[in-house]
Amino acid sequence: MSASRLQEEIKKKEPFASAEQEATLNLLRTSDQLHNRFGRLFRKYGLTSSQYNVLRILRGEGKALPSLEIAERMIQVVPAITGLIDRLEKQELVERRRCNDDRRVVFVEITEKGMTLLSEMDQPVSDTHVQLMGHLSKAELQELSRLLEKARMSLAPGKEKEA
Repeated sequence: MSASRLQEEIKKKEPFASAEQEATLNLLRTSDQLHNRFGRLFRKYGLTSSQYNVLRILRGEGKALPSLEIAERMIQVVPAITGLIDRLEKQELVERRRCNDDRRVVFVEITEKGMTLLSEMDQPVSDTHVQLMGHLSKAELQELSRLLEKARMSLAPGKEKEA
């Protein structure tokens, strides 16, 4: 049996222990490459992928959100949402305000400067999506999304299996 493309890429001498292992490593390698490409793009605008994600969430919502709700909506889990918002506030891309009813709740809202920055980024981000996935057909993209969602279902809280 010939070596898989991943096996050749990572110069793995022996076959993978299982199809599950090969699929997982393929997913991780692809994710890393996608993350690196978007990371380079976001750095051109002075942002990290997590900072971009916060701004995208706030623009999409169209109103201020509690910081903990932003954390729940993130694509990648960030342990320190407060620090992330601190850095965005320092760049004047978001504003914070405490809830009048519960001072523990902090609302975050995107500023006009943040909206302008996202508008500048919209086309380059869209172009990058096309560069990275445009070679796949619409049916292939839908199938890929379906399979990734199915794979993630087993990772939902309460679904973990002992390793």
